[in-house]
Amino acid sequence: MTGTPTPPDRASESTADPTAPRAERLVIPLLLVSAFVVILNETIMGVALPALNADLGISVSTGQWLTSAFMLVMAVVIPATGFLLQRFHVRQVFIAAMTLFSVGTLLCFLAPGFTFLLTGRIVQAVGTAIMMPLLMTTILNTVPAERRGRTMGNISIVISVAPAIGPTLAGLILSVLDWRWMFGLVLPIALIGLGLGALFIRNVTEPRPARIDMPSVLVSAFAFGGLVYGFSSLGGHGGGPIPPGAAIAIGAVALVVFVWRQLRLQSRDRALLDLRVFGSTQFSISIALVGVSFMALFGTLILLPLYMQNVLGHDTLTTGLTLLPGGLAMGLIAPFVGRFYDKVGPRPLIIPGGALVSLTLWGMTLFDTQTPLWFIIGTHVMLTVGLGLMFTPLLTGALGSLRPELYSHGSAVVGTVQQVAGAAGTAAFVAVMSASSANLVGEGMPEIEAMAGGIHVAFLLGATISVLGFAATFFVRRAATGTPQAAPAAH
Repeated sequence: MTGTPTPPDRASESTADPTAPRAERLVIPLLLVSAFVVILNETIMGVALPALNADLGISVSTGQWLTSAFMLVMAVVIPATGFLLQRFHVRQVFIAAMTLFSVGTLLCFLAPGFTFLLTGRIVQAVGTAIMMPLLMTTILNTVPAERRGRTMGNISIVISVAPAIGPTLAGLILSVLDWRWMFGLVLPIALIGLGLGALFIRNVTEPRPARIDMPSVLVSAFAFGGLVYGFSSLGGHGGGPIPPGAAIAIGAVALVVFVWRQLRLQSRDRALLDLRVFGSTQFSISIALVGVSFMALFGTLILLPLYMQNVLGHDTLTTGLTLLPGGLAMGLIAPFVGRFYDKVGPRPLIIPGGALVSLTLWGMTLFDTQTPLWFIIGTHVMLTVGLGLMFTPLLTGALGSLRPELYSHGSAVVGTVQQVAGAAGTAAFVAVMSASSANLVGEGMPEIEAMAGGIHVAFLLGATISVLGFAATFFVRRAATGTPQAAPAAH
């Protein structure tokens, strides 16, 4: 794959193909809408868990598996998508992903009990895990480098806005309908997407023969699954028999083995996840910043609902509506950020974005038992705007710095980092909040004030980390696309 010279960028060549405009007009919008629908389901369950626990007669720890299992399966499947996208056509992968998601959604809608519902969530997660790398790889192969920013801006809507508005949508549905309709309303949209994809999506990439390395698949399951499970358990989404610390340790050891095996296999062009993507300095720096950003996003998404409901006493609908403006703001600015990136590059966007994220997290350390809603909404909107200024430039620059042969692996790395960082951010924020609250209760402070104090310490941690992230933004540059140094030739 990398042993022979490679054209600078297949995306640029696609403009000479008369089918390329059609691919952009039909394939990319359809993939964007489909990906938005499936990614939405990653965070839609959080607000619904109390209603589910009561209706199904299950404990809180058992109900949390509806969220944990989804994240776990995503983390296990995403590393293998690099292989899938090299081995099969875009149309085949899309139909498989949307079929799995639709079947899983139907199972959830019809679920008579917890086991059936959990099975549906697992099937949903497999389809969801495939969609995001599929979308990114397709864009990289069809959109010219000079116009990628605006298109990747739309991806930012999918990967950041969809999870952000999941709790809001769930709160709105639960205020008028049964929990099953969280899946019943999504199912027709998924089926329409599947039908349109089967009719209109054509192949825009060139598959090649490839063999999957099963030991790598097994080790990656222990590595990324162990890390996500351990972090999720620390963050209050566990309830399983394995202690969080043990799961994280198993995941860390397996990750070392996984990296060692990929380094050996990539010299023969057989790696499950080709780590030569990290040969690009810009990819490495950008992915590190993406990880920090997702830690902040998911940590805040878990902490704000806890704060609003347990400290301020608001209901789920008010909580969901409070988070809605931030999600909408991120979605509204994403296309403009993409266009601006195409003109000026990453730094004029990333540096102000990093500064805004850091300032906002410091502002959130001021939350107490009397914080007004307008201040919460304002800080959340500022946070999402700051993240919105960062996501598109980081993703576009990171993936655009790779050679075309590594696009699918780079997309898989992005998805994997998103899952692990999201779980780690949730764990860090909740673990610090819980420990600090417990200490304050032990000192005699009332429970509500103690929780407010714990949330203050958690946001203080996030704000401190954000300063390091802001410093790293000054090292991001606009890399030449598809340059050989992004992926040294195999020997």
